[in-house]
Amino acid sequence: MLDGSNILITGGTGSFGKKCAKSLLDRCQPNRLVIFSRDEQKHVDMARNVLPPADYPQVRYFVGDVRDPQRLTTALRGIDYVIHAAAMKHVDIAEYNPQECIRTNIGGAENLINACIEANVKKLVALSTDKAAAPVNLYGATKLCSDKLFAAANSLSGQHGTRFCAVRYGNVIGSNGSVIPFFQKKRHEGVLPVTSEQMTRFVITLEQGVEFVLKSFERMNGGELFVPKIPSVSIIDIARAVAPECKIKVIGIRPGEKMHECMVPQDEARQTLEFDDHYVVQPSARNWCKGDPDYVAAGKPCQPDFHYSSDNNSEWLSVDQLRDVIDRHCPDPSGRTDTKPAFKVRRAA
Repeated sequence: MLDGSNILITGGTGSFGKKCAKSLLDRCQPNRLVIFSRDEQKHVDMARNVLPPADYPQVRYFVGDVRDPQRLTTALRGIDYVIHAAAMKHVDIAEYNPQECIRTNIGGAENLINACIEANVKKLVALSTDKAAAPVNLYGATKLCSDKLFAAANSLSGQHGTRFCAVRYGNVIGSNGSVIPFFQKKRHEGVLPVTSEQMTRFVITLEQGVEFVLKSFERMNGGELFVPKIPSVSIIDIARAVAPECKIKVIGIRPGEKMHECMVPQDEARQTLEFDDHYVVQPSARNWCKGDPDYVAAGKPCQPDFHYSSDNNSEWLSVDQLRDVIDRHCPDPSGRTDTKPAFKVRRAA
């Protein structure tokens, strides 16, 4: 599908964007790949160290902000497919700067929808987050709003216009803002700050996230929310996997955090289909097309009391499995290896 096409990635200089761009160039032959991001320095770093123009002449580095509708209109000329990864993502920063988060995550989504429809883009896949399911913080609330905007955008574009969908998954191992690099940096202090011994999260690797997004282009009919089946971990096990020799200091949950994350809340169960490796939350209304009947028929309707959260998951990573995943996908930049475990827990005063 993507061979010979023109593709644009918003937030293309971030962790996901870089991995996605490299994967696209390795697995298919896009005619043009546009990296859209507002951070000039990240463009420079990516062009020098990841995808240099001399080796990848089909790559274009386009400085722009999703808040700027005119810049989006210019960037989307001739584009066939869009991957929307641009967002303000840090919970604490969003809580302190709510207006900025709203302008980027909600206003930016609306700008992108309008520009895609105007440019006759074929399909867009937007990245969402588990924090958008029953949100308790502003970041999650803005991503829930953007998810709803992208679903409703299929009605705006009409029966033969741009198709929009979103994917929702958990914490990306080793990405910017991930707890793993934070623990690796704190390791030399001998004590790791952990919010709670009971806290759990979904985890996914960058490679798995990219693969899931690209598969969604083939599966989508418009308006769906795709959710991968991925393992859960406890935060304290991550700490033990990263630095088994360190003591653990329980500091308490920060404002806006949940004890456990949810990707399919019970209220969405009646709209959810289960497949072998993923769930699909279908749009509550589909006015633009009936969808692929064979694909829908292959899914198993979830029970009314179903919910998919990090604490009721059937798949978990052990400390040893986590350590293996971290070594492969997020190696300690200091080069340190495991020492004798301490596993002592002390609470903050």
